[in-house]
Amino acid sequence: MASATAPRVVSHTPSARNRDGGLSATAAPFGIGDKIGYMFGDVGNCFILSLVNGFVLKFYTDGLGIPAAIVGVTMMLTKVFDAFVDVYVGNKADESHAKPGEGRFRPWIRRFRYPFILVSILLFLPMVASWALPAKVAYIAVTYVLFNVFLSTVNIPYGALASALSARSDERASLSTYRSTGSAIANVATGYMIPMFMYETDANGDLAVSATHFLLIAIVCGALAYLSYEITIRLTTERTNVQTGRKLDARKMVTSMFKDRALLALIVADFFVVINQQLASINQTFLFDTYFHSKTGMAIAVMFNFITVLVLAPFATGIARRFGKRETSVATLAFAVVVYGIMYFAHLTDWRAYLVLMFFGAIGAGYFNLMVWAFITDVIDHHQAITKIREDGTIYGLNSWARKMGQTASNGISGILLGFIGYRSVAGHAVTQSAGTVEGVYALATLLPVVCLGIAALILAFWYPLGKKEIAETERILAGDRAKTEVEVAEG
Repeated sequence: MASATAPRVVSHTPSARNRDGGLSATAAPFGIGDKIGYMFGDVGNCFILSLVNGFVLKFYTDGLGIPAAIVGVTMMLTKVFDAFVDVYVGNKADESHAKPGEGRFRPWIRRFRYPFILVSILLFLPMVASWALPAKVAYIAVTYVLFNVFLSTVNIPYGALASALSARSDERASLSTYRSTGSAIANVATGYMIPMFMYETDANGDLAVSATHFLLIAIVCGALAYLSYEITIRLTTERTNVQTGRKLDARKMVTSMFKDRALLALIVADFFVVINQQLASINQTFLFDTYFHSKTGMAIAVMFNFITVLVLAPFATGIARRFGKRETSVATLAFAVVVYGIMYFAHLTDWRAYLVLMFFGAIGAGYFNLMVWAFITDVIDHHQAITKIREDGTIYGLNSWARKMGQTASNGISGILLGFIGYRSVAGHAVTQSAGTVEGVYALATLLPVVCLGIAALILAFWYPLGKKEIAETERILAGDRAKTEVEVAEG
């Protein structure tokens, strides 16, 4: 990821005058406003992402009547384009020059939230249900590609914003906790409410997915996302303009990426955790619909995937500070693997008992989700300590692409596996599934977390190199580099 000409690194300290970026030298100190503002950025993201990642497959299959396997393959194929978009957006965000009073990353959120929200709504057009199958597939491909393009233009600058709000690792760790809390708030709200409103009664008196209801839900989620982004823009203050004058050097960027063990390991581990997180939302939608036949249980289950973050949030930062982020993440992921394994072999038939065990499994998986943004800033710091070049947007773009690949892979995997076990769907009508399909849905909901979380735990334990001691050494190196830069700026 190194650029052709290494730009000079500018002091992170709020009191130092940043002559390159134009940021105010008298910016207010980092505080609760920044934390709340940053939190609402992910509230906005997740009002949309929880709808799309958790329910778009259900909309495509049961709302539009498209076979699940076709949906899965189409969504996975459209993701190839994202590799280029995410890295490009991240690099352009790094190249951005800070505007007085605005910074480098907040203007991206301000401008691109409009097309992002619009395309998110266009994903849920009910009239598509009457189209021919080839037209439906083309609709999925075009709108899903546009959705992910505009997601990049908002989410990548938002993620990179954390490094611009503060240079202190402990303050950025608190931002990770607040961000995950914001994500949990939006996901709990949407996870509980969407299942309550996405159905209508069909001609036979049965509950069936309503494509029209989904459109109304998308409009409401879009409006809430807009308000959340506005809070982020108004409450946060960019204090650091780490570097300017970057130009993309694709060859060196790829070479640098494959040499950075910490970055590669985090990307792969996060990929599998994201797959599990999204599979949990998707598979539980089908599980409680076809296996437990409980709309209430479905709403609580989707909510449980995220409410565990709120339970962990008050303790996570202190636990990570004492025992290390990598060390505690490995332990909690292993715990989740054991819980989901018990659920599979127990073959539960009472949805209430299932929810009790699922809560503890979600606790185990949720800790890493709470810490992942702090993991990313650790990787960015580590990369800077090695290369003396800071690439917040580019590195975040690579990780964002991996996460989106995980999100799409989860839809693709679910679609393909649902097709494999014989899941049938008809637009606007409830369909009775075979006994084998029903049992297969239960197996998917319990075994896939065992596989995904188990792989992530092994990667963090044996591949990811940044434990507690290594992070402390990185902070020591960067502190020395900042002190040297401040002296150079003062003398020059």
